[in-house]
Amino acid sequence: MSIVGELIAELGSVCADLPDQRKTPPRDSEYAMADIGLSAFSLFFMGSPSFLAHQRALARGQGRSNCQILFGMAAIPSDNYIRLMLDGASPAAFDTLFMRAIAKAGPLTRFHGVDGRVRIALDGTEYFCSRKISCPQCSTRRRSDGGVEHFHAFLGATLVAPGHHQVLPLPPEFIAPQDGAEKQDCERSATRRWLARQGRSVAHLRSIFLGDDLFACQPIATAIQQAGGNFILTCKPSSHQSITEYLHGTKLEEHRQTVRKGRNVTTTIYRWLSGVPLHGSADAMVVNWFSIEIRTAAGKRTYYNSFVTDLPVTPNSVAELAAAHPRSQSRPRSQARKRQPTLI
Repeated sequence: MSIVGELIAELGSVCADLPDQRKTPPRDSEYAMADIGLSAFSLFFMGSPSFLAHQRALARGQGRSNCQILFGMAAIPSDNYIRLMLDGASPAAFDTLFMRAIAKAGPLTRFHGVDGRVRIALDGTEYFCSRKISCPQCSTRRRSDGGVEHFHAFLGATLVAPGHHQVLPLPPEFIAPQDGAEKQDCERSATRRWLARQGRSVAHLRSIFLGDDLFACQPIATAIQQAGGNFILTCKPSSHQSITEYLHGTKLEEHRQTVRKGRNVTTTIYRWLSGVPLHGSADAMVVNWFSIEIRTAAGKRTYYNSFVTDLPVTPNSVAELAAAHPRSQSRPRSQARKRQPTLI
């Protein structure tokens, strides 16, 4: 059996164990939970919203459909029945499949970077938003016009590598109301839950966690280290004033790289300082700060960003550390959007 076949078989086993919401045990003539779950996942293989209807037509005309051949499904339920049966099923039931898929993919050589480590990018994203439709799992926010938006979001964790447009997604952590919590759930809380649940399962990859300025705080940094990882996080001066004050008047280490491409000459300037407190309190974690600045031959600055990390920063490592973070790329955002990452 091929790797894909093995994973589909494992997916069918997980779907078979999903909670059955029917009040009585299903009869032989009724859909099995494995078929219901596999029908939902089959949409992702063909990328067609009418895939299931097409497969039912194939089964009527040719006696067998791709669903039966590829997924081993005995029957294809309707879209409404799939939603009815799967609503409320915990997404965590599929977490182990993410890890098995990565293990079966073989060595992650092309994802190796700094000192043979693998980088995991953390970021939040929304997948539903409405002012009219809501459910108990919605988060809310009030807009300037007084209207209230209801939305669903999750914290995504993805294996990434500089220069590669293919990524490997890891199990998500959904941002939703938590039992006993007084405040609304957020990306930071979801990140700490993800690290507590999944961090150890990727510790063998010697993971370096990447994130934007939102994650550059002591609770997240501590959670990353407790999960056996390291971090490179964007550090904006406006939200890290204590670091900005610490750097003021301090002589920074510096490393320059000049590159000529035809008539264009650019100089990349790396600056860094080791042993900087992450915030102004006495119990602040000590981190290493570095920045990257790109200038043209005429001296015009075309890019600037700064970061904090718990990895050593040296003249030999600073360029590689900067390249590891997605925010360190010098391409304008308009160009970066032209080619989206590919999930594999």
